[in-house]
Amino acid sequence: MDCEFDVTIIGAGVVGLAVAAALARPGRDVCVVERHAAFGQETSSRNSEVIHSGIYYPADSLKTRLCVRGRELLYALCRDRGIPHARRGKLVVAARPEERPDLEALLANGRRNGVEDLVLLEGGALAKLEPNLRGEAALLSPSTGIIDSHALMRHFEGAARQGGAAFLYNAGVVGLDPVGGGFDVRVRDREETDGFRSRVVVNAAGLRADRVAALAGIDPDRAGLRIHPCKGEYFRLRRRAATAVERLVYPVPRIKAGGLGVHVTVDLQGGLKLGPNAFYVSAFDYDVDPGHRAFFFEAARAYLPGVDPDDLTPDMAGIRPKLQGPGDGFRDFVIRRETALGLPGLISLAGIESPGLTAAPAIGEIVAGLVAEVL
Repeated sequence: MDCEFDVTIIGAGVVGLAVAAALARPGRDVCVVERHAAFGQETSSRNSEVIHSGIYYPADSLKTRLCVRGRELLYALCRDRGIPHARRGKLVVAARPEERPDLEALLANGRRNGVEDLVLLEGGALAKLEPNLRGEAALLSPSTGIIDSHALMRHFEGAARQGGAAFLYNAGVVGLDPVGGGFDVRVRDREETDGFRSRVVVNAAGLRADRVAALAGIDPDRAGLRIHPCKGEYFRLRRRAATAVERLVYPVPRIKAGGLGVHVTVDLQGGLKLGPNAFYVSAFDYDVDPGHRAFFFEAARAYLPGVDPDDLTPDMAGIRPKLQGPGDGFRDFVIRRETALGLPGLISLAGIESPGLTAAPAIGEIVAGLVAEVL
């Protein structure tokens, strides 16, 4: 391949596609490189598909800022482009009295983050709203919703193609060498290795963002880019239990445990699934361990007492690209030009886990600004 691109985006998950849609336009040569045969084959297609409101993270964090902005952009995009979604609302339930202070702290944090529609419900009001739930109190987030993530990614890919972007599928990046004012990018398909020049490279490789950084000569550990894969499994509720609630239901979060806790998600077809759990892994597989059924049942019945163990069947699993390792504290998204490392044309996107789906269009805006500093 004898060509040169202005921008190369490595990874065609929802974030890479949102970036491509934000960057592609006539007169700018954009290329998206993806090792799989199609977009969104990893984290982007194996998650809860929730549009988050922005209540969980520190007010000054990228996770909060981009989640709040991304939520606004997503709802507008869904409305304007007909992307399937539902603004169902969410309840964060304090199942026991001792969880009440944490629930009130979450309310205060959400308000600091600019989420203005939150309502604290006492047990009686909760029972009236969702009769099948049990809890001392709950935090209602009306602006939380769900989205068809595949339809969203199709939209972003289509918008990028309309803007003139090229897509290379089945092309894994095997080389990323700084040369002059850009990079020599080498990719390998099933049969051969080829290469091209790119002035700017956006590393949106998700679970492999640290490996891509290493190809450019960056030490992922020293640069804070090491990915710690964290697996989450889901169980689906049988049809008998699938009308138990109308809204998404979450426990009071324990962020340090690696996630937001086993929650109930109502999908666009009206079905219910439980998940995810969270445990770190060293190898990638998407199997669901049926032996984890008891854990999911115990987690769910704390606030959904009508669930029976036989209602749960294994559904799917996903793997999150966490920067936060086992026992670590909060880690924010990494979105930066690697100028300090002598690579001003390399933009790192790392640790884009939840609420990355919600934040994706806002991340596209941020990256467009960083690219404008180079081109």
